[in-house]
Amino acid sequence: MLFRSKSTGRHAAPAPPRWWRRWFRPALAADDGMSTAEYAIGTIAAAALAAVLYSVVTGDSVVGALTGLVQQALTPGF
Repeated sequence: MLFRSKSTGRHAAPAPPRWWRRWFRPALAADDGMSTAEYAIGTIAAAALAAVLYSVVTGDSVVGALTGLVQQALTPGF
């Protein structure tokens, strides 16, 4: 038990208020970090997302759109 519900002894510190126990005790008792399996799933998901984004950015439509945007920006429209 992290905190005693009642103080013991004459000079014992009082127990923390109820709001403290309600909000911060679960955070202190929570499981920190990820396990190895979670790291593996996260790494695979990140690699899949990177592959999808790479294929989208290097596709012909994106390259053509960016080229057209740069040409339009550099062409004077007086």
